[in-house]
Amino acid sequence: MPKSITGSIVIEGQEIQVSNPDKLLWPEAGITKLIYLQKLTELSPYLLPYCRDRLLTTIRYPGGIHGTFFYQKNAPEPLPDYVRTVHHEEIRYIVLNNLPTLLWLGNLAAIEFHPSLHYIGENLPCEWMIDLDPSLEEEPRIMEAAAFVGEVLDSLGIASVPKTSGATGIQIIVPISHGITFDELRLIGHFVARFVTEKRPDLFTIERMKKDREDKIYFDYLQHYAGKTLAAPYTPRARLAASVSTPLLWEEVRQNPSPADYHLLNIGERLARYGDLLSTIPPQPVDVIISHLQRTGAGSGGKP
Repeated sequence: MPKSITGSIVIEGQEIQVSNPDKLLWPEAGITKLIYLQKLTELSPYLLPYCRDRLLTTIRYPGGIHGTFFYQKNAPEPLPDYVRTVHHEEIRYIVLNNLPTLLWLGNLAAIEFHPSLHYIGENLPCEWMIDLDPSLEEEPRIMEAAAFVGEVLDSLGIASVPKTSGATGIQIIVPISHGITFDELRLIGHFVARFVTEKRPDLFTIERMKKDREDKIYFDYLQHYAGKTLAAPYTPRARLAASVSTPLLWEEVRQNPSPADYHLLNIGERLARYGDLLSTIPPQPVDVIISHLQRTGAGSGGKP
């Protein structure tokens, strides 16, 4: 990508208009829109696979991360020819399948990318995602909590990959085979959630109301519903450090890193070293555990 952009760039044969390239989107990190577009290009081989063929919600910050922001589901007008859309429940969603679309969104100051948990035209989850949500703005125990859940999953014969949300929380991702349902994931999620809260009641809660959680970390097993979204792996976040939602090694989790350690200015070096950690494990045998829970009634699914 050229060092300076005055009006447009050509990517994959498509001309993309660029406005205000010197606009500071992350002032504290010194990241302008031009730098952001460069970093999105660097992230694209990793970010795009987790947005492809899903319903996309973005969060736009036209004035930078300290300015007014808004969630965007409906595609704005005018749309370039290379931007694909799909109608779902009276919303015209953007389908983020290629680099030109990603950079077009970047020029619109779309900073966060939140895809649906299912593919377009399906009602089946793409993966199992456990969301650990702190009740405190600064939670020094979040990595401890993630490590504990990872150990529980490992004891069940389930390999997983932790990732920072890029904000305060952490998600644990388990690849699954196609055909498992949202109801089944809530069943096994509830089972694991109950287990960890019984073993570590000082650390975890399954209390949905934030006001009733005290200082505990919420194990969200109810996240799995069609239409729900979660921050995509490798999405940037509107935080001071320009953090990126980053998959980690379990040994890194045990070293208690901060989500702010992984950001737009160093993510390229990390990806060059580790690649996509989420692609390193195959679909896991969660169906075996789900079948056991269904037979024995040892777990029960929750409803929002």
